[in-house]
Amino acid sequence: MPTYLYKDLNTGEIYELVQSMRDEPYTVHPDTGVAVKRVLARPGIAFKGSGFYVTDSRPKPAEGKSESKPAASAGASPSGSRSE
Repeated sequence: MPTYLYKDLNTGEIYELVQSMRDEPYTVHPDTGVAVKRVLARPGIAFKGSGFYVTDSRPKPAEGKSESKPAASAGASPSGSRSE
């Protein structure tokens, strides 16, 4: 079950409470009865370094060459056109 952060409305103290994702947010602390409010927290994951972005996985183009390739026509054969 996920852990959520709740803030005590009187003192500002932060609590971590475990509850189901389907449960409604607590309005009072389940053990003490103190008024609380759910607060947003940063995610516990950070993407650092190379390999996380689309541009990291593509090969670097050689200097002087363009990235686009010429498109072959659908009806042309590789050896040229022949009439039969």
